[in-house]
Formats: sequence, C-alpha cells, structure tokens
Amino acid sequence: MIPIADDNSDRTLTPVVNYLLLAANIAVFVLLQGMGTNDRFTYAFSTVPMEIVTGKDVVTPARRVVDPMSGQSFVQPGLQATPVSVYLTLVVSMFMHGGLAHLAGNMLYLWIFGDNIENVLGHARYLAFYLVCGVLASLAHVFTTVATEGNTLVPSLGASGAISGVLGAYMLLFPGRRVRMLMGLRTVEMPALVSIGMWFLFQLVAGMGLLGGGSQAGGVAYAAHVGGFIAGLILVRVFDPGRRRWVGRRG
Repeated sequence: MIPIADDNSDRTLTPVVNYLLLAANIAVFVLLQGMGTNDRFTYAFSTVPMEIVTGKDVVTPARRVVDPMSGQSFVQPGLQATPVSVYLTLVVSMFMHGGLAHLAGNMLYLWIFGDNIENVLGHARYLAFYLVCGVLASLAHVFTTVATEGNTLVPSLGASGAISGVLGAYMLLFPGRRVRMLMGLRTVEMPALVSIGMWFLFQLVAGMGLLGGGSQAGGVAYAAHVGGFIAGLILVRVFDPGRRRWVGRRG
C-alpha cells in the first residue's frame, strides 16, 4: 500500500518548513551525494554505530565482497574520515539517501503527512520536532545494533527515522482522518489509524526478526523506524503548544 493523498481541508498554514525539508533532502542527494555516486561524502557523513558509541572517527579500507544471491563481486567502499564531530552525523545523515527509490519513498510520505503536523505545531516547533525525532530514531538504531551484537561498522542514513516520528504524531493527532492509499491498480480510503497502524506493525514485526529481518535487514534500519515512531507519539504532546485543543480529536 502506498499513500497518495490525505485531507488538507483544515490546513491554515503554508507548510514552508516541510517544503524546505523536502528541498534539503533532494539537494543533498543531488548536489552532495552526486545522485548516489559520491561515495566519499556518503561514507563520511553516514551514522556509524561504532563512532557514536565511542565518539571516535573510524576509517576502513574498501573491500571486495560477493553478493550471496547473484554470486557477483563488487567493491564496497570503506568508511571515510568525517571532518566534523561524529555526533553531527546523527543530523547530517537524516538528509542523505541510498538511492532514488529510497529518496522518492521518503519524500512521498513527508509530502503527504508532514504538512498536517506543521499546521498543528507551527513552523519552528515542527522543525525542532522533526530533527529531534530523527536523532532519537538514529540513536534507537545504534542502541539496538549494539544490544543485539550487530555489525557496528555498517553505516545508516535516510530521513525515514524523522518521518516515522511525523507518522506517529499524525496517527495520534488525526486517527480518523481519511488517507487515500494505492493498492495495486486501485485506490482505497482508510482512516490513518489503520493505514499508519499497519505500517508500524510491519516495522515492529520486521524489526523483531519475525520476517527474517533484524534491526537492519535488507538495508532497512527497522529499529530507527520504530524508535522514531514512538518518539513522535510521545514528543508531539511536548511540542504542541495547544495540546489541550486536540485531545480526543478524530480528524
């Protein structure tokens, strides 16, 4: 299921910050990551669990690996030197993506759901909320990787942790709001509680490894999605200056 639209009839603010976040993500991918070809930048500013835990920059050599599915070998770039504090990668990496499909999927979700949260929180609070959710999501991935004895040298990147926070806030604020979903060749409308709830359930199950996943299976950091979503559920109450207005609101 792919979300393609929601109800914006009650929106009163132009979602300037959401537009800027969309533009920033696209600009970083195109200009700094070279549409995914600039490995030096990508492997310097991605979040590496080992670096976050130790506070020390880690540089590794490139190595040739074999794809177990296809049997083809390719050169995997090594981690590059990070010219700033490694802790800043928690922020920078949330504006980076692994490919066009990764970017497009994240931007679709941000486009549809982010404007509604900005309308509730206001511009400045929405920006702060988005960034904090993204950082907490990355820390959730780091913690899970260490706790499960995963590979702490595998870098992670992407806006999905922050956007998961937006989804958590949306489900809490607008549980009954209709979201139009693309299912195969047809569209259906369902309440946000159902559409986002099913998305979260998949992230939770996959993150627990019940679908052959783990904290980062197939290149997906499920722990970051779950952590960001829970952060959004909790923090939207803190960031919303008029939270008494929306308690019990059905969308």
